[in-house]
Amino acid sequence: MPKYDITKSLDPVQKLLDATTNPRHRFLLMAYLRHLYLEMSGQYDDVLADDMMVENPVYNLHALGFNTTITGKDNVRNLYKFWAETNQTVFYGENLQVAVADNFIALTVQAHQQVWGGSILSSKALNLLPKGLSSEVLLKMLSLKGMKANPDCMYLYSNFEETIWPYDDRGRLMREDVLEPDPAAAQITKLDPADVLTTAQAAQLLAPFIRPLPNFDEYVLGATAASRG
Repeated sequence: MPKYDITKSLDPVQKLLDATTNPRHRFLLMAYLRHLYLEMSGQYDDVLADDMMVENPVYNLHALGFNTTITGKDNVRNLYKFWAETNQTVFYGENLQVAVADNFIALTVQAHQQVWGGSILSSKALNLLPKGLSSEVLLKMLSLKGMKANPDCMYLYSNFEETIWPYDDRGRLMREDVLEPDPAAAQITKLDPADVLTTAQAAQLLAPFIRPLPNFDEYVLGATAASRG
């Protein structure tokens, strides 16, 4: 059984949503939760829906001194597809803090994400590793623990992250900016097979949390107009 409970990773975001009254802020938080639950469930096509994401999104992933920028829905889809097929969409959060503004959501978290051994070993998967990690760095981290990457094994990568997700005027995701302020603090551990959660298992666990977005015009613009009237 996994050490962490994937159904509770985003509880602080839900608590903020429950306490928020501003319609636009609520919409952004609902979109944020829907995005992450869909992502962890491997339902990447729904993440890329026109009411969720702009046509040309940009993902800036900075970790361990290795910088990756992914641009456009096709490339983002390829990223999510690879992660879903290799059970790398599974991640857990500890000590999560979140804030919402009119056009962005900011978050800090001790993040733990599953990494497939095969992606560490394959140069073709270099830019598809979680957070754009360098395979060379991950191999070095494993070596320091006396381990070698095994394509038949899963690992758990852990570090503190700061993220900002900007949204456009209609509440659609424009960018993901992910930063690890202290790369040297990262940890990687080999997972026992019993502790590995597959994408399909995550989808089953998270299904009750995936909720449709309300109509933006009615929920945000309608509420704004009513308050001014």
